[in-house]
Amino acid sequence: MVSSTEIKSSNALINDATAPRVAVFVGGTSGIGKLTIRALVSTGTSTRIYLVGRKSSEERTQAFVQELSAINPKAEVVWTEGDVSLLAETKRVCQVIKNKESRVDLLFLTTGYAPFGPRMETTEGIEIAQSLEYYTRMLFIVHLLPLLSKAEAPKVVSVLGGGLEKATVDLDDLDLKRPGNFGGVKAQVQYVTMNTVTLDKLANDNPDITFIHSWPGWVNTGNVRRGRDPNSFMAWLVWLFLEPLITLLSFSDEESAQRHLFQSTSAAFGGRGVPWKGKPGVNSLEKQGDGLFLVNYKCDCTPNAKVMSTLRQKAQGKIWDHTQEILRPYL
Repeated sequence: MVSSTEIKSSNALINDATAPRVAVFVGGTSGIGKLTIRALVSTGTSTRIYLVGRKSSEERTQAFVQELSAINPKAEVVWTEGDVSLLAETKRVCQVIKNKESRVDLLFLTTGYAPFGPRMETTEGIEIAQSLEYYTRMLFIVHLLPLLSKAEAPKVVSVLGGGLEKATVDLDDLDLKRPGNFGGVKAQVQYVTMNTVTLDKLANDNPDITFIHSWPGWVNTGNVRRGRDPNSFMAWLVWLFLEPLITLLSFSDEESAQRHLFQSTSAAFGGRGVPWKGKPGVNSLEKQGDGLFLVNYKCDCTPNAKVMSTLRQKAQGKIWDHTQEILRPYL
């Protein structure tokens, strides 16, 4: 485990030279994304942050932006409205950023919620949680790869469940559309695994970019309540049992923020970023250096080697081909 003291010491070294000059936060209007933005701004460095969120979040987000400006006048937070559950909207938002920037140093992705309610699809025919947790994230990465490749220490951080992937991914029904095939636990494992498999492929194809799939552990972001009828029996069970348990076992907001800031900036993962004298991270190929890092809530790397080997052999090609088919109209 990387201790809180070590993480705070590393984060204290972030300066104008090592901070991400341009960062894109997708899902930063709440939860871990919002916490990490505040931690980054609080370093006092000159950074420009594109904060992407739905129009319904704009009013409360403007108050957050004002708070950040008071904390650090050198930081610029650019509100960028878009309903990124839709791939067409994701493409539009990416184009807005590409029209304004020549580089992106950090892409931080946290969209989504636990898919424990009934299956619901977007107007594009994709299950909403899968669109947010997988397809939207991959589309952002693919669109912004040219800008990331121009940064000195580019990083992509996808916060979901790195290290929790399973070799039992359903390759015959990747979108879980068959009757009776969609369920909360199965869907979450499916989306986590698809994230890791595709990030592993992207990391292999883009060795100049560091990729992290982060499992944040217990953090009370409110995500377990999203996507369900607040008056339903399941929502009542979540409120009565699950949320108190999460509160009891969670990291504090501050520690979660500092740990994700560390992942986003430290050379511990991939050798690029804020200098790190501790034990270097090991990537999904069980090697040091560039690649994909599966990072748990302790900031330890969990290569999940046996499962990853199986997924590369039996699943990566099918998942990549299917993903390209879904994303092709939006590229």
